[in-house]
Amino acid sequence: MRFQRQHPSRLALTFLMLLIGWVLLPIVPAQGQSATTYVQVSPRDPRYFELSDGSPYIAIGVNLVPAPEPHEFEEVLDKMAENRINYCRIWLAHKYWNFEHERVGEMDEQRARIVDRFLRMARQRGIKVKVCLEYFRIIEPATDTYWANRPLYHVSEGGPYQNMAEYIDSEQGREHFVRKLQWLRNRFGNDPAVFAWELWNEINAIGGGDWMPWTRAMHEHTQDAFPRNLVVQSLGSFDHDGIRDVYRTMVNLPGNDVAQVHRYLDLGAALEVCHGPVDVLAVDAVRELRAMTPDKPVILTETGAVKPRHSGRSELHDKDPEGTLLHDMLFAPFFAGAAGTGHVWHWRHAVQGPDLWYHYDRFAEAVKGIDPPAERFKPSMIAHPHLRAYALAGEFALIVWCRDAQNTWQTELEQGRAPEKLSGVTLDLSQHIDFIHDATIRVYDPWQDTWFEAEHDDGIVRLPAFKRSIVVRCERLHD
Repeated sequence: MRFQRQHPSRLALTFLMLLIGWVLLPIVPAQGQSATTYVQVSPRDPRYFELSDGSPYIAIGVNLVPAPEPHEFEEVLDKMAENRINYCRIWLAHKYWNFEHERVGEMDEQRARIVDRFLRMARQRGIKVKVCLEYFRIIEPATDTYWANRPLYHVSEGGPYQNMAEYIDSEQGREHFVRKLQWLRNRFGNDPAVFAWELWNEINAIGGGDWMPWTRAMHEHTQDAFPRNLVVQSLGSFDHDGIRDVYRTMVNLPGNDVAQVHRYLDLGAALEVCHGPVDVLAVDAVRELRAMTPDKPVILTETGAVKPRHSGRSELHDKDPEGTLLHDMLFAPFFAGAAGTGHVWHWRHAVQGPDLWYHYDRFAEAVKGIDPPAERFKPSMIAHPHLRAYALAGEFALIVWCRDAQNTWQTELEQGRAPEKLSGVTLDLSQHIDFIHDATIRVYDPWQDTWFEAEHDDGIVRLPAFKRSIVVRCERLHD
């Protein structure tokens, strides 16, 4: 990296300008103590997160890729905070987030200030940011217009590499990445606004190089650079059998703090589960990873609906003004044992455009006051003739997300059949909770944002009339 020494008077002027910018920035109250605390794997239950002050943290969020424009930061982050979103993901090297964009090894301080501003605004709103360091897949001449090309690094543009493999496998390439890490460490330090540093987006999709030993080495360097933040790596969509062993190896790598999985509704996927109901494909992905690594947090960190084999964004999002896809993507992973919601892709079309932000608030309401590490939840299914009932049984609570099995994206969005109103439905909790007679039972309808007091007869709960889904919370009475 190249750094230029500045004249003292210029340094003083720069400091004054930064100080003025800090003072004039609109201040929004942070959510609790999360502005100054770090996300960590919970020592009480390593399948879940908590903040460094010991309070629980359920990752409720979205992929902000492509990122909002700088003039949108306040609007988007305010909307997120209003709806109790506490997490987002950005690609650091994408568009104006890319510091190294003119010459290899030179970092753009002006662009770094854009990231400063975003992190500061996120910190003030209690939103943690997963920072994905790289996403490119090939290094070829600039004549190639592929979105994941990094021509700046190619020898034809004055760069040091002939191809991707040379960057990944050579000592020069590794030192290049480590120098960037060192610059980021010196520039951003251990920022509590950072949820985690993610080495690469879908590293197995790169066009050459032995990325597994590279990942092992860079995990260590990144942890050394950011000891207070989590460090993670990601793979491409879990949509075929051949990737299962790769996932198993990746999620169990030492230093890979979170078991991340990508899974989409994709009719071109080899796995049949990717063609069906969204809750089923999301739950299956969580269960797959949970079986591979029983003692790490699992997160469905990319999900959505795509055209066959990821050839574009699915039109299903345009047919879904009420957000049935988004609802299932948020609720299903957590109720299968994940440490947060599913994190949707295509945020502008799936969330912002149809103004479906409120679905995040509905999820947050459904789990309000729940402390997953204290509960040590055991996920299971409650047999039912009409519902897929996903249950989390804990020390102090049993929470169940009940999904109408007859209502799917096929019936509602393709066939145009409105969801049926379910009346007179009961749910038998008697075999899933041992404190049923010493508990309060409430039911939350996330589609109406309404709570109900529920009655039961020896553990058989009578549900109010509802459409699509409803949440049951049975909580032990305290002395």
